[in-house]
Amino acid sequence: MSRPLLYLDVDGPLNPYAAKPERRPHGYGTHRMKPPGWIAQHPGVPRAYVKPLRVWLNPDHGRRLLDLSDRYDLVWATTWGRDANDFISPVLGLPALPVVEWPTMHDMAPDGTFWKTRHLVAHASGRPFAWVDDELGERDRTFVRTHHPAAALLRHVDARHGLRDTDFAAVAAFVRTLGTEGRPA
Repeated sequence: MSRPLLYLDVDGPLNPYAAKPERRPHGYGTHRMKPPGWIAQHPGVPRAYVKPLRVWLNPDHGRRLLDLSDRYDLVWATTWGRDANDFISPVLGLPALPVVEWPTMHDMAPDGTFWKTRHLVAHASGRPFAWVDDELGERDRTFVRTHHPAAALLRHVDARHGLRDTDFAAVAAFVRTLGTEGRPA
């Protein structure tokens, strides 16, 4: 069996962007960033005039993700794309990770699933996976159960809080349930 994948979204799970500024979750530091993908969303505006993104990151998450990398292959599954390796990985102390390349980005797929869902099922190519994201719902779980032959954990993370101990525990517990065929033992 191939090692399971752990798909990581940035905004929501690692950057609790929906928290109120005065209620930043404990352990997070504020970082101002201007990744090329962000600059590209402001055509015609000189780089110097593009307001940087406020990104909250918890460096402890890097250590915890590295602990999980003993059992998972970590993969960026974020609209940050390759910018995650240049801007997020260094703050968290992560190495450069593989990145899911998105052919298109939409709010929802025609069947009501999140636009990332079908791409991640295709990317996984039958490997078991866990996915942490703030945009997951029951239609995504149904789609994965129906279209993915191996076990999968779709873990919704509240974008006001980011990854919590319970999320790390769920991801760690999931990988322990896998048998040699990539299904729960």
